[in-house]
Amino acid sequence: QVQLVESGGGLVQPGGSLRLSCVASGSIYSIYGMGWYRQAPGKQRDLVATITSGGSTNYADSVKGRFTISRDNAKNTVYLQMNSLKPEDTAVYYCNADIDSRRYSSRPPMRDDYWGQGTQVTVSS
Repeated sequence: QVQLVESGGGLVQPGGSLRLSCVASGSIYSIYGMGWYRQAPGKQRDLVATITSGGSTNYADSVKGRFTISRDNAKNTVYLQMNSLKPEDTAVYYCNADIDSRRYSSRPPMRDDYWGQGTQVTVSS
């Protein structure tokens, strides 16, 4: 089994910063793309940022220049540094990863999409 566990959410004032972390654990052979999504109350879940295994990144227009996604492949971890936070950034933030969970290299790939449980980010004065 594979698990994604997020941490780092909380309450922050407008203009402040937070750093989210997401660690993947369990039966992991390889991790491909990783990303962060968010869902505000009454709204759909939207992409925030993604990063490939090679380090290429993609951001939603609303967070470009303020958020930075990064990953540590040795630690199976993805980060989201959030600066200049705004009230409209308030949401539950979810980690996502495309993971091959086969046990042995001789086995065929077992790729699937995994999600964390979410961490609340609230931006308010």
